[in-house]
Amino acid sequence: MSTSPAIQFSVFTKPWKTPLPELAALVKSWGFDGIELPVRPGYQVLPENVARDLPPAAKLLADYGLKIFSVAGPTDEATIAACAEAGVPTIRIMAPIAADGYLATEARLQDEFESRLPLLKQYGVQIGVQNHTDRFICNAMGLRHLLERFDPRYVGAVWDAAHNALNGEEPELALEVVWSHLCMVNFKNAFWLRANGPEAEQAAWRPWWTSGRQGLASWPRVAAELQRRNYQGVICLTAEYSDEAAVNRLIAADITYARQLFAAGGAQ
Repeated sequence: MSTSPAIQFSVFTKPWKTPLPELAALVKSWGFDGIELPVRPGYQVLPENVARDLPPAAKLLADYGLKIFSVAGPTDEATIAACAEAGVPTIRIMAPIAADGYLATEARLQDEFESRLPLLKQYGVQIGVQNHTDRFICNAMGLRHLLERFDPRYVGAVWDAAHNALNGEEPELALEVVWSHLCMVNFKNAFWLRANGPEAEQAAWRPWWTSGRQGLASWPRVAAELQRRNYQGVICLTAEYSDEAAVNRLIAADITYARQLFAAGGAQ
């Protein structure tokens, strides 16, 4: 099955803490082009060892024909420099809203990005900010307002289809809003699940993370809009499922589905 050579498929390897050779073989067997690697405690590359361990990790993955397209980790100089040495273009972060509120958080984040710009320019690395439901900057316009003052080569938007759908946005409109700064697209899916019974005084809801075909986000519509706009970049499948025991089965099915959508121009 062929897709546009401009589209590359990545997987966020958060569910797997196995040694890197085993992880690389598993990811390659599913048909991904590369990964997003957590640089976090408990994972293959620890934040305190990023300078030492990230470049060899990238080399090991390259031996399997895989690339580290992004890391999920800190944005300090050690990580930025290690990403540059390892050929990793993007550090993905999210934007949690602090206790002092949305606008204060936005201003503080913009100041932080400004302070990082000299390092990002020096090393040629980009911060990618992802929308996230709940108490985060959660929608496309929020990302645009946060990021529009910055050069997208250094501070960009990671648009997440599932979090977008949980917040009720039409994907075509959301992609229009973030298009100028779009650096990566997350494919995952979810729907709202009732978390208590009808006898409760107040209804409570929670997301149920599911496969690409089953949630509120229409992967066919997203794929069609990205192809209409001639998107050339990374699609990251985040491998987040509420049924954690089924992650290997579900991610294998989802990468096949995603490749089918792009091979078919986003139609079903």
